[in-house]
Amino acid sequence: MDTHICSGRGSNGSGTQSDYGFAFDDSNFSDRVLMIEVVPDLPELKTEEEGLSLVVDWARKRKRRREEINRRGNDADVVVQRDEQVVNCTALEMEDGLADDEREEEAVVMLEESRSGIVMTTNLFGDDEESENDDSSTDMDSSNPLHVRTLHISSPILAAKSRFFYKLFSNGMKESEQRNITIQIHASEEAALMDLLNFMYSNTFSATTPTAVLDVMMVADKFEVASCMKYCSHLLRNLHMTTESALLYLDLPFNILVADEVQPLTDAAKQFLAQRFKDITKFQEDVLSLRLSGIEAVLSSDNLQIASEDAVFDFLLKWARMHYPKLEERREVWNSHLLHLIRFPCMTCRKLKKVMTCNDFDPKVASKLVFEALFYKAEAPYRQRSIAAEAGNALYHRYVERAYKYRPIKALEFETPHQQCVIYLDLKRDECASLFPAGRVYSQAFHLAGQGFFLSAHCNMDHQSAFHCFGLFLGMQEKGSVSFAVDYEFAARISPGEGYVSKYKGDYTFTSGKAVGYRNLFGVAWTPFLSEDSLFFINGILHLRAELRVRE
Repeated sequence: MDTHICSGRGSNGSGTQSDYGFAFDDSNFSDRVLMIEVVPDLPELKTEEEGLSLVVDWARKRKRRREEINRRGNDADVVVQRDEQVVNCTALEMEDGLADDEREEEAVVMLEESRSGIVMTTNLFGDDEESENDDSSTDMDSSNPLHVRTLHISSPILAAKSRFFYKLFSNGMKESEQRNITIQIHASEEAALMDLLNFMYSNTFSATTPTAVLDVMMVADKFEVASCMKYCSHLLRNLHMTTESALLYLDLPFNILVADEVQPLTDAAKQFLAQRFKDITKFQEDVLSLRLSGIEAVLSSDNLQIASEDAVFDFLLKWARMHYPKLEERREVWNSHLLHLIRFPCMTCRKLKKVMTCNDFDPKVASKLVFEALFYKAEAPYRQRSIAAEAGNALYHRYVERAYKYRPIKALEFETPHQQCVIYLDLKRDECASLFPAGRVYSQAFHLAGQGFFLSAHCNMDHQSAFHCFGLFLGMQEKGSVSFAVDYEFAARISPGEGYVSKYKGDYTFTSGKAVGYRNLFGVAWTPFLSEDSLFFINGILHLRAELRVRE
C-alpha cells in the first residue's frame, strides 16, 4: 500500500505518468461521483482587495490565523475528527464489539493521519448524525453552500496521485464503498481544487501566475498530491522572481515549507534574496524593511558584502528593535531566529564586549556566545581551521568569513614591558589576485595605547622596476590632530614548518589619517608572487604579521 503511494511521490512532476485527461468528468470512465460543496470563506479570511489570491491573503493574516487556530484548537480538525469518528465507531462496534471507551480511543488513533481543513461527508450519515455535527463550531457551514459542483471521478486515478483519496478509498470502512462522496471547500479554494483535479488526470493545469500556482500547491498539500506540489515548485522556479514573490515563497505554511518537493523553490528564493541584497550597505533601507524570513535569507549568505561582522551585528540589532519594539518579543526572536545569523568568532573583541552588556540578549546566552568566540580566537590558526571544518554546516557557517570590506585579524595587545601589539592578517590567493592592477584591501581596526590603526594590502606599481607588486601599509585612523610615534615591523611566513620571517622594519610618527609601508614587500613582480609555486602562499593562504610598539 505505501509502496504504491511512494512511487507517485518520487515521480518527476508531470513528465513520467500517463495522460488520462480524456477521462476527466466522464461517466464512461468513472466509478464514483464527487460532489464539491463550495462554502463561503470565513469573515476574517475574506479578501480585502478584489481578485486577491488565497495564498496572498494567507500571507497577510498568517500570524493572526495561527494564534486563532491555537486558541480554538483548530476547528477544521475538529470537523474531520467528529465526522469520521462516527464512521469508525460504527464500524468498530460492528466488527470488533469493543467497549465504548475502547472504541472512542481507537477511533481517535485511526484519525491522526487525517489532513486538516478537508471536510468530508458520505451518505452513511442520517439526519440525526448530521444535526449533531451542526452543533459544533466549525470552519465550514454545510447547511448553506454557495453552490455544489458534481464530477464523475475514477477512484484508481485519484488514488494513484493522492494519499488522501487512496486512504479514503481503501480504508476498509463503509465510506470506502460509497459511490457518492461529498467534500467541502472554501470559495477561495475552488479554482485551485479544479486545477488540482485536472492535474491528477492530465499532469498539468491552467494556473500560470505565481499566486495562482501557489494556491494549487496549498490545496495539493491538503489532498496530499506530492507530484503536483513538485510540479508547482518547478513552475514557480521558472517564473520571473521578485522580492515580493520570494518572500511569499518563504512565508508559506510550515508543513509546505518542509516538504521535500518544495525545498528547491525555497532554496531558490533564499538565493535570490541573498544575491539581490548582497551589497547590504547599498540597499540598507530595503533590507531593514524586510520581514523575518527575508532577513534570515540575506544574512545567512557567505557572500554578504559588508564592512565587518561587527557591522552585521549592528545592522541586525537595528532591524530587531525596529520590528520588535517590545523587549520580551525581541529577546524571543533573537533566541529562536537571529542569533545563528551572527558569526561571533569573526567579530572584534571590542564589539564582543558590547554584546555582553547589550540588554537585547539574555545575559546567559550572551556570555555563552562571547566565550565561545573568544576561545576560538585564542586558538592557533591550524586549530581554528580544524574547528571550522568539524563544525561544517551544522552551526550555520559560524566560523566562515564573509566577503568583508575590512578583513578580520587576530590581535594581541601588551601593556608591559612596553605598549605594543602583534597583528596577524591572512589573505587568500583569490583575494590577492582580485587586487590587480590597482586594488587594495583593508584590515579591521586594531588599537595601541588607545589609538586606532589598520593594515592595507595593495597592488601597486614599483616605480624603479616598472612592474606591479604586492605592498603592505600601516595606517592610523583619523582622530583629531594627535601625533603618534611607533616602531613597526612587517613579517610573513614562507614555509609551513617555519615561523614568520621579517621583511621590513621602520619607525614613523603618525598624524591624522597618515599611512606608511613598503611598496614591494617581497621584492618580486606580481606574476611570480601569485604563481602556483610561489613561496609566499601556504595552502593558498598568505600569512602576514605586523608588530607595533610605542616609541618612548
